Amino acid sequence: YPVTVFEKESVPGGMLTLGIPSFRLEKNVVNAEIDVLKELGVEFRFGVEVGKNMTLDALRADGYKAIYLAVGASKGTPAGCPGDDLKGVFTGVEFLRAVNLGKRPTIGKQVAVIGGGNVAIDVARAAVRRGADVTLLYRRGREEMPAADEEVAEAEAEGVKFRFLSAPVEILGEKGKATAIKVETMTLGEPDEKGRRKPVGTGEFETLAVDSVIGAIGQTVDWGTLDTGALTTTKKGTAEADALTYQTAQPDIFVGGDCYTGPKFAIDAIAAGKEAAISLHRYVH
Repeated sequence: YPVTVFEKESVPGGMLTLGIPSFRLEKNVVNAEIDVLKELGVEFRFGVEVGKNMTLDALRADGYKAIYLAVGASKGTPAGCPGDDLKGVFTGVEFLRAVNLGKRPTIGKQVAVIGGGNVAIDVARAAVRRGADVTLLYRRGREEMPAADEEVAEAEAEGVKFRFLSAPVEILGEKGKATAIKVETMTLGEPDEKGRRKPVGTGEFETLAVDSVIGAIGQTVDWGTLDTGALTTTKKGTAEADALTYQTAQPDIFVGGDCYTGPKFAIDAIAAGKEAAISLHRYVH
């Protein structure tokens, strides 16, 4: 089949290229795989956001018989406390995208990273490589941290400081720019529905001076201006589709990867792409 990939960014690869730092996944490795696709005849069109520059109906009118939506979960979740709209406050995904595009986001010397997952570790290590003094704030203890042990050890070896049982309460600023972050000391209470002990505030607060704050507490799907009614979504904003075929309520539209499952590993999205290709083949027949 002739295949066209519509990509809203200026480079291919999605989160593999823009959401994962080079020290974890070398870009020449990803680009070599993409070059193979180009040699196979796959056409890439950049700077095209379906829904904004082009509609799904326009694709159908152009003769496309089946459409696979794999937009990922490329939107970072805000820190969720007062002051998260100040200058110098970033989401983890936003910061990593800027770094991977070769931009130099101004983060200053003192950086607070909020979060406890692998993305938070990636952000902290990337900030250290920009010469920053980085403190990672996590509201639970070391035992409850979802990040892989080896990732945490590597971050510690590179100079990232960890402050556990610390939850951000407010980001303070002057003249619209972040200057400090107020944190509350937490204690661990009863386990939640996932079995992790719930953090409970102690009423003790401390204010830390910062030049910037990077929140890496989650990712969501950014559907942009994709045609209204093109697909139904769950409360979490992910697409609804058949669990086996990835087919949506619109028969010629299939979904896969993070925009269907929510944030998972890259290999899960790659596996979904293979399954979806089989479904696309089955559908057009």
